[in-house]
Amino acid sequence: MARDERATLLEVHQALPEEQFQSLKFLLEGRIPAGLLLPASRPELCRILLQRFPGNSLRVTAGILQQLGRLDLIQRFQLPLEEQITEETPWEPRRNPTPGCRPGGIPAPPVNSRRLTEKDLMQVAQRLGKEWQEVGILHLGLERSRLEQIQEENPGNAVLWNFEMLRDWWRREQQQATVSRLRSCLEPARLDPGILDFLQSLQGD
Repeated sequence: MARDERATLLEVHQALPEEQFQSLKFLLEGRIPAGLLLPASRPELCRILLQRFPGNSLRVTAGILQQLGRLDLIQRFQLPLEEQITEETPWEPRRNPTPGCRPGGIPAPPVNSRRLTEKDLMQVAQRLGKEWQEVGILHLGLERSRLEQIQEENPGNAVLWNFEMLRDWWRREQQQATVSRLRSCLEPARLDPGILDFLQSLQGD
């Protein structure tokens, strides 16, 4: 059984493009020391996962693939999930997402960082592109119906869509809505790298 688990794990990792493989490692940092993760190749990461999560490595990997939006891989390899994804609602987030930005059930690592202000949120909103709904659903754990409501309330104003989406996340997180946490939420998203650079600059304030 362990042999099958390892073979499946390796196939999953090999199916990921390099950028998403690096994102997978980033999202594991709350559970595995970064010193082990960062230099790991695909076969080495399989070995680490099998050692750290015996019998459960495929479930852990599936949770992260869900965050990365790779539901196709979860279905192709029939990976186990805490909550089965159905064909009818492939983009629906979990009904009770884990607080933070990790709807896949992986707790965000603790951070020491200042709380974001509404001015910060507006500056991030101005840099977000057309993928704002993907960011909201996959990376901030918001409901699609809420994003559609934001769009209706602010017709034609993409910056306000982005801002209201970020502010919903900010209100939900309260004191945990820090610069570091938002940066870790957006890290695996397909965004202009300038957004992460901007958040990095805020951490140095």
